[in-house]
Amino acid sequence: MHPLDSEQIQSFVSDGFVKLEAAVPREVGDQARELLWRQIGLSPEDPAGWTQPVVWATDHTGEGALGQTIRSPRLAAALDQICGAGGWAPRHTVGMVPIRFPNVAPADDRGWHIDANFGRPDGTWAVSGRPETMLLLILFSDVGPDDAPTRIRAGSQRDSAGALADGVFDFMEAAGMVERASSERPVVHATGQPGDIYLVHPFTVHAAQEHLGTEPRFMSQLPVILTSPLTPEGSTPLARAAHSR
Repeated sequence: MHPLDSEQIQSFVSDGFVKLEAAVPREVGDQARELLWRQIGLSPEDPAGWTQPVVWATDHTGEGALGQTIRSPRLAAALDQICGAGGWAPRHTVGMVPIRFPNVAPADDRGWHIDANFGRPDGTWAVSGRPETMLLLILFSDVGPDDAPTRIRAGSQRDSAGALADGVFDFMEAAGMVERASSERPVVHATGQPGDIYLVHPFTVHAAQEHLGTEPRFMSQLPVILTSPLTPEGSTPLARAAHSR
């Protein structure tokens, strides 16, 4: 099974991300959202409780539809295509899930950045030019242009690769570096429906944004651990994306 066609693979190499539609059926994404509503103790029928711009949920167990999503055979096959078979370590939970609510003042968390991708010996995380992770964005709700879709600077993975080189940086220092380096890149929005998943290069610059819609946005953002650090010498789409022109 090859869920990504050749054009989608080339799009990942060029743009630093690709959308895998229906990694799981929509009803599975809907069921996962119901589990997350229960975890945070709020209700889709009671907007009076939506008082915070962001509420975080965490999947610790891989229960039900959440586990079904992260263990999707379509996702596994797509990761094989991007990272190479054996190039990534399976996960069993969807990790952290920021839930963004409309009609409240936005959170101050919308700066351009790349995620921490390198584990230091002391257990802390940093940003490295030899990353050990890539990023998944898993949609558990309908996300249109007004529903706080993640902003992505298409092609910015090459700018980040040049800016970071072989260095290791604290998160905020790296964020400033890659934001400046990628400032001319076009912006794409990670829209879709429950069950869609974006596979994102570890160097691709992205940012949250204000929720201007009407329904809360549910989206997991989680790292996938690579089985070896990413280097320029690799031949996978993940490696080629950082250095192609």
